[in-house]
Amino acid sequence: MKKLFIKICKLLGFEIIDQNNFLSPTLDKELNEDLSIINEKSIVLPLGEVKINRKVKSILIIVRMNTDIEIWDQSKKRIFEQPKIEYSIRSLKSLINSINFCENKYPEIKIKTIIVDDHSKKGNLERVKELVSKKNFEIFSLDHKKFENVIKKQKSNETFSNLASLLQSFQLGKQFGDDLIYFIEDDYLHFEPMLEEMVASYERIASQINKDIFMCSSDYPYLYMNNEKTNVLIGNKRHWRTINQTLCSFMTSKDLLIKYWENFEKTCLDRHDPFEKYLNQIYQNEICVSPLKSLSLHLTNINSSYGLSPFIDYKKLWDENN
Repeated sequence: MKKLFIKICKLLGFEIIDQNNFLSPTLDKELNEDLSIINEKSIVLPLGEVKINRKVKSILIIVRMNTDIEIWDQSKKRIFEQPKIEYSIRSLKSLINSINFCENKYPEIKIKTIIVDDHSKKGNLERVKELVSKKNFEIFSLDHKKFENVIKKQKSNETFSNLASLLQSFQLGKQFGDDLIYFIEDDYLHFEPMLEEMVASYERIASQINKDIFMCSSDYPYLYMNNEKTNVLIGNKRHWRTINQTLCSFMTSKDLLIKYWENFEKTCLDRHDPFEKYLNQIYQNEICVSPLKSLSLHLTNINSSYGLSPFIDYKKLWDENN
């Protein structure tokens, strides 16, 4: 009778929780295992099941890389005070680890990675190529001339270059993106489950509200500087909070990229105050979330409000990606 009941529940799409033995007979898993099924259902105890109607097909990751400039528009040193190439290399290594983790967990989701390189020295670029060779990352060399008549003249070449690489990234997302697009810079260290958690949480939250969203991988300290109201949401394996500001590293859908293309483009045509002015305007109409606690660490100066996420063992994460 018990076996028959389990079969009937499976046919009807119901899950059984045996709290005495701490397992689910219908899923054939213990309750401390991952009970969710990507692109089908998200299960979080004790909140039950969310049917996934916003399925993730693919992820295009676009990395903006400059292996020479220490911190754009600042004279401060980054935490650990190493040459910029060390941050780029460790960032890419942590990203590769996270991609591998996600691919092993969700092999049906296609992941493609593009690096937009801003004039790296030959030796630095060779180190990068050696690191990413097994993952077949595509590397695009930034062409400043392409944007000379598009972006307004800036006070410094560094500012122009930053705007140009950002615009190039958005254009590549528009050209090659198919579903989700993750724009990220080369001074972020990622925890191994970062991409898996973002994908599973994206589809859970987007399915619940029945619309695409924006998603950050980092829990920035500046989000706690003002007394802003926020909502706390349940993701795949952690909490997420709604936010109304981001930097230029985030995940969203190609549909939202196209819908707000004017905002994306305006962000890159001149330096604004704040820099992300036109991106932040989008969040007045769309949901944007960041993780609690952080899935990525922005390696800026230790006192920067845009940098180190709280409650992270910075040194441990840095050493793990040596």
